[in-house]
Amino acid sequence: MKVVITGGAGFLGKKLARRILQQGVIAGPTGAPERVRELLLFDVAKATGPGLDDPRVKTLAGDIANFSTVQSIVQGAATVFHFAAVVSAGAEADFDLGYRVNLDGTRNVLEACRALGTNPRVIFTSSLAAFGGDLPPAVTDDTPLTPQTSYGAQKSIGEFLVRDYTRKGYLRGTAVRLPTICVRTGLPNKAASTWASSVVREPLTGVDVVCPVTPQTIMVVLSPRKTVDAFMRLHDLPADAFGPGRTLLLNGINVTAKELEAAVGRHAGNRKVGKVVWQHDPAIQRICDGWPQGIDSKRSRTLGFETDKDLDEVVRHFIADDIDEQMKIAKPA
Repeated sequence: MKVVITGGAGFLGKKLARRILQQGVIAGPTGAPERVRELLLFDVAKATGPGLDDPRVKTLAGDIANFSTVQSIVQGAATVFHFAAVVSAGAEADFDLGYRVNLDGTRNVLEACRALGTNPRVIFTSSLAAFGGDLPPAVTDDTPLTPQTSYGAQKSIGEFLVRDYTRKGYLRGTAVRLPTICVRTGLPNKAASTWASSVVREPLTGVDVVCPVTPQTIMVVLSPRKTVDAFMRLHDLPADAFGPGRTLLLNGINVTAKELEAAVGRHAGNRKVGKVVWQHDPAIQRICDGWPQGIDSKRSRTLGFETDKDLDEVVRHFIADDIDEQMKIAKPA
């Protein structure tokens, strides 16, 4: 069985790849477990890192907006996890790039899978940015999509495309709306939500960090460990388990920027801790304030998808799973 991860050189793509390699099998086209013989990681740069020097792994670099490239990578695939995207603030800053990657790239993946004629499984990562404007205290499975950014619009369109290609029988698609993944390894990037990881990650590695939002700003978060658990569970469930919308809204826990900062102190141990510098950026604040302040997905709970117990568990997961890797790249913001 061949599995493809677009955006496979990214943090989440590599996390999922390692889990698939460790498990060795996932549900095949019939629903029965099948051995993974090839795991192809595709991104703008080749994926590297611990655990990826496995004979089952192939890494390729290329452009998701090039259809012939995408067609070649999905050839023979039974499953495609489509993670490749330009992040929120990046898509807002560069309108053309956002649509080229996030919309044209997604359409390329779906068209290439359609051309296979084998009804492959496609899992598309959407976002809470699909919601916006005047929202209830917690969005639910039935909250209408009202994106307020280009990124949110692109992800919303992707959800509808996955739904329609599945309705036509070209593939078995599911979209998953992710909370903010926290704590990610790496360096701060152009995602409007990057601060949610930064205010934990940088201080715990002895680095000062700038937070561009107010201390009271709320983010709904889910740890990488729970996110990968969710992807593995989601993949193996029947596609019709998610209703006619083919979309799963994952629950998370609500935290403020100040609570994230405070969690660092509780788990610092003997580490020299960096400080958080509060430096307000109105553009980032405006994007974050437009996102949901809570999630209440009954479908996700009914299907057995778990959240982290609390913020302390999120931080403990980061320390146990990722802080050693982060220390290798830590540097002043």
